[in-house]
Amino acid sequence: MLRHSRIIILSILVIFSFLPISCKEKAMPKPKGYFRIEFPEKKYEVWNQNYPFSFEYLKNAQVLKDKSSLAEKYWLNIEYPNYNATLYLSYKEVNENLDKYLEDSHRLVYEHAIKADAIDGTSYMNEQENVYGTVYRIQGNAACSVQFIATDSIEHFLRGSLYFNNHPNSDSLAPVIQYIDRDIVHLMESLKWK
Repeated sequence: MLRHSRIIILSILVIFSFLPISCKEKAMPKPKGYFRIEFPEKKYEVWNQNYPFSFEYLKNAQVLKDKSSLAEKYWLNIEYPNYNATLYLSYKEVNENLDKYLEDSHRLVYEHAIKADAIDGTSYMNEQENVYGTVYRIQGNAACSVQFIATDSIEHFLRGSLYFNNHPNSDSLAPVIQYIDRDIVHLMESLKWK
């Protein structure tokens, strides 16, 4: 009987000693892949309507008047239907209240800090057209990827924010965000006050 229990104990020890070795290589699921996105060649068009500003925008985008219930007179949406994205433009006339607009814009950018990995601000200046501003790039899975402000510091203030009409996933959206980011910079470079 004693011999029989020694064999059982020895067998159990041998099995448990090989157990960690046999579990070393687990079958791992394949990581999720994303579709390759082909971008068309960029061609820009001038948007010059009866508004206090004009700019150039990507030809395959659509510039539409903002029709939401909160929209003000000179608010626009630039829609990117191929990418399910919208750049919301909010224009305000400056009447000794530029500090309030800048503070509100700063607050709106940093509301995304909870989900953001980082927020980078890049200053922009075009003295010839009297356009000064900042582009904020919000990295990570935040709802808004890019925001910008532009002003002449005296009469005009324009704020823009880029949103996608789907769940934010910075990995899959990264190429589209970079593509539209360059259009936002082009919009700021071509912005003219009236």
